[in-house]
Amino acid sequence: MPRPSVAQACLGSFTVVASTVALLAVSGASGVLAVAVLVGFALALGTVVTVLSMSAAAARAAAEKAAPADPAGAADRTAAAAGHAYARQR
Repeated sequence: MPRPSVAQACLGSFTVVASTVALLAVSGASGVLAVAVLVGFALALGTVVTVLSMSAAAARAAAEKAAPADPAGAADRTAAAAGHAYARQR
């Protein structure tokens, strides 16, 4: 499995910190076990976010790789179509 990029790792870390703070604020947990469970859940959530961002980036890269390059003459057809549209506006 490839390693996450810096941006993906930062996204996962931010998710862990933000979800930990939010869960602790909402739940009002004060016991060590309750806090440990909430932190564990936040850590799992951050891991899921990082893995999902890695799979989305891999899918995007595969789609860009599979897409055919701009065929020769496509720019000419676009310019010709634009010329015809301009001629119709007159």
